[in-house]
Amino acid sequence: MTQTKQLALVIDLNVCVGCHACVTSCKQWNTSGSAGPLTDQNPYGADPTGTFFNRVQTYEVDTFPLTQTIHFPKSCLHCEDPPCVPVCPTGASYKRKEDGIVLVDYDKCIGCKYCAWACPYGARELDEERQVMTKCTLCVDRIYSTSLPEAERKPACVMACPTNARLFGDIKDAQSEVSQVIRERGGYALMPEHETRPANHYLPRAITEIIEAAKRDLA
Repeated sequence: MTQTKQLALVIDLNVCVGCHACVTSCKQWNTSGSAGPLTDQNPYGADPTGTFFNRVQTYEVDTFPLTQTIHFPKSCLHCEDPPCVPVCPTGASYKRKEDGIVLVDYDKCIGCKYCAWACPYGARELDEERQVMTKCTLCVDRIYSTSLPEAERKPACVMACPTNARLFGDIKDAQSEVSQVIRERGGYALMPEHETRPANHYLPRAITEIIEAAKRDLA
């Protein structure tokens, strides 16, 4: 499918602080919006589980004194060639022609998990209560809502991020903010070896002065 428009997120790993504001705002909006409810099972028990469209994973890399903590937000990447779509036996998983967003039709979904197995990014989750597969929708019910001011027609995670680590726009528009930062700052797609052409991109972490100083001391 040739897309003339492809909406996507660009996530700046250099300024993400792992605060999880994107996670909680996503949960809140989509629990009350058209994609919800995002259920929780036994939320206050010993083994709480729940459905999330967005998660932040935190890693420590390298060894002292070069140790760094990296916060890595992860959600559906809205691939231009999404492997989750052709494996769906009911056609519930589909990619929109008008904006490239990958969605799930809950009325058609049978919860077989084929899409989750096909996705190399682990972006799909089974809603245990409704028994349907769920994923990030880029807040499709929000970004086109005429009831919101135009400045607020962005995914909830983008609006909530306190460090502006999340940008949203059309990566097919060469003049868009997201396209410009991808070019200027070396934005990259996740795991390109899978040839899914993820729409979402990440901006790499910069080498900080502290790390540079530590490297000089070790030299």
